Amino acid sequence: MIKPSELNPQDAYLAKTIDAGDYYIGIIPKGETFRIVDLKGNQAADTLFYNAHDVSERYSAMDTIREQGGLYLTAGTQLKTNLNNDLLEIVADTCGRHDTVGGACATESNTVRYDLEKRCMHACRDSWMLAIQEHEEFGLCKSDITHNINFFMNVPVTSDGKLTFEDGISAPGKYVELKANMDTLVLISNCPQLNNPCNGYNPTPIEILAWE
Repeated sequence: MIKPSELNPQDAYLAKTIDAGDYYIGIIPKGETFRIVDLKGNQAADTLFYNAHDVSERYSAMDTIREQGGLYLTAGTQLKTNLNNDLLEIVADTCGRHDTVGGACATESNTVRYDLEKRCMHACRDSWMLAIQEHEEFGLCKSDITHNINFFMNVPVTSDGKLTFEDGISAPGKYVELKANMDTLVLISNCPQLNNPCNGYNPTPIEILAWE
């Protein structure tokens, strides 16, 4: 569902550009609003969310899909945790829908999907692992990398239940905006994927903004 935001970017206390292949990690306090902007179009932002005070409670794709009765995420979606608590709500969305079943790229999946020569290409799991290593203060470890959201990514499900990776439905300047229902730790990998259409074969920067 397309729903523009009423917030002014000039009023944001945080505005940061994340290059393709880079990561962002930080806390969104309860009640604050966080926006991810697809600056150039057809970029995928692979995102993990956690309870900032207990990272064993984290975003759950299964609980979110079950509770909303729909596969894709958009304005109005309540993001649920593995304890079925409300983590965040998507309050604005100018893209229309986002994927939460396609998973994140890894060196292993690049090898299986594409070619042995692709194994050493940078992947989202690499970005997350680097963030975990460089920011031990958040208490994350490898086993905390679980369900993620692929903001702006187009992963249709076929009639026989298979996933396909298609050209993105986003465009330059499209954004998704979330309001935190609890203090939330966010970890984003701005996807460096070169092998499928999720980034238009050309990974580009995203921007994040936050408002009190």
